[in-house]
Amino acid sequence: MYATQALPHLVPLAEELDKNKVTPGVLGFIVFAALAVGVWALMKSMNRHMGKVDFEEAPEAPATSGTPKASAAGSAGSAKRK
Repeated sequence: MYATQALPHLVPLAEELDKNKVTPGVLGFIVFAALAVGVWALMKSMNRHMGKVDFEEAPEAPATSGTPKASAAGSAGSAKRK
């Protein structure tokens, strides 16, 4: 059976649908699923790359007592972090 022969039989079925109701349908689901799989793959890749990072912060050099370190405005940002 050709599509041109089946088309007239499907037209009455299409008229029964509510024309004011819009749904995403199968294409919307496929796009959403593809985006979800893409995000999952990116998160897995990021997790693998972050696992390879080996970073240790160098300890700060001790400040000498004879020289001023910075002005009052700059010293607030240079406080030691725990």
